[in-house]
Amino acid sequence: MRAADLSRVENEPIFGMNILLMIADDLGRMTGCYGEPRIRTPHIDRLAGEGTRFDMAFTSTASCSASRSVVFTGLHTHETGQYGLHHDHHHFMTFADVATAPALLNESGWHTGIIGKVHVGPESVYPWITREESASRDVAWVAERARAYFADHRADAKPFFLTIGFIDPHRDETRGGFGNETFGAEDPVVSPDTVSVPPFLTDLPEVRHELADYYRSVHRLDRGVGLVLDALADEGLAGSTLVMFLSDNGAPFLNSKTTLYDAGVHLPLIMRRPGQRAGIANPNLVSFTDLLPTFLNLAGRAPDNSRRKGRSLLPILEREILLPDWDRVFGSHTFHEVTNYWPTRFLRTPRYKYHRNIAWQLDFPFSGDLYGSLSWESMRRQRPALIGKRPIGDYVRRPPEELYDLDEDPLEVINLVDDPGHAERLVSFRTALEAWQRETDDPWLFRDGVSVRAVRHHMANGLTLPERFDFDPENP
Repeated sequence: MRAADLSRVENEPIFGMNILLMIADDLGRMTGCYGEPRIRTPHIDRLAGEGTRFDMAFTSTASCSASRSVVFTGLHTHETGQYGLHHDHHHFMTFADVATAPALLNESGWHTGIIGKVHVGPESVYPWITREESASRDVAWVAERARAYFADHRADAKPFFLTIGFIDPHRDETRGGFGNETFGAEDPVVSPDTVSVPPFLTDLPEVRHELADYYRSVHRLDRGVGLVLDALADEGLAGSTLVMFLSDNGAPFLNSKTTLYDAGVHLPLIMRRPGQRAGIANPNLVSFTDLLPTFLNLAGRAPDNSRRKGRSLLPILEREILLPDWDRVFGSHTFHEVTNYWPTRFLRTPRYKYHRNIAWQLDFPFSGDLYGSLSWESMRRQRPALIGKRPIGDYVRRPPEELYDLDEDPLEVINLVDDPGHAERLVSFRTALEAWQRETDDPWLFRDGVSVRAVRHHMANGLTLPERFDFDPENP
């Protein structure tokens, strides 16, 4: 791919700049620029080299629809009603009164469009003016539709906000495939012997087989990114467009997608603003709730809703040191599929991670695509039965709270909740998470097994809740 010509835009104003947002489906951090040694992603890597690579970017939840809704609303899913997947029989959708990126930017005089995967709803809440929804993995088609969009708006007085929703590298409907039979002809075939098994997975033949197919799908995604960026440059728009690339959640394997472990929520976020210094590695902890404020900043519009706690990333885009007030993020997961109820919340700092598992008495559920995978079948049959370094029993049955030192334990396997040396830290994180739950009016803030929000009218009339998470039938 040609390097975009950014030479003329050193002093270009922010307001009115176009936005191109590209979303990968289930990529996680499986790219060269984020340290994956065996996957070829030259176009994504080049984009990172031309702009800012955020090294500590986090989604709120590792589930496709829910994560995308956070990007477009600047709110966590427990605030918007997009509790889980939007499609099929799940019926999760964003509340009608939630203002979204396409609605707000339409009001601001921008042209909004989306090509490819949408996966949020309803349409009335996400009113893209141009909507070319498709489940195709044909990245050449995606790029041609993007090229047509750029050509239509090259001479338009309106700035545009275009989202490209790639399908890759999501699993297909087979037990171990990634759509390569139909659309993989231009992408290299990878031998299972040459893949790099990430540490959150177990090195087994079936895992390697799936990873080899996954690599090919990732390469197709990368090729699509290159084609779209070529189209942007060919239409003369690279110098007036902020380009953003991210993944909705972690890779489609156990210990990653649908979990709030780092493999599921610690994600790529790359931004290239015309005129910026190139090759920035930004260490600040940023959240996908910060993206809508960033879009509004570019539009010259103040945040419209005091509920939104996110902040524009533009003021810190070129920072290469950790700033004191960018040192923590929060996350919220409630459902994946409608049958995958497992509400949990997290707090992440540069070194530590705290999980509050609200329905910890339930077994952690398997999403349909992961349960049907060959990799899961192989891991459950081995002895001892492990997912990476995590015993399967610990994956399925989790305690009310988890606390991890990620410097010493990056895979989040050694729970420090009962370690006296971390007692003060545990209380501090527990208090901070509860304050955030109250600030975001979280229905899943529980005391004595009941939602605090559901009974607050009783509390105003004298009800006192015991200071414990769960109802104890042995001590009612």
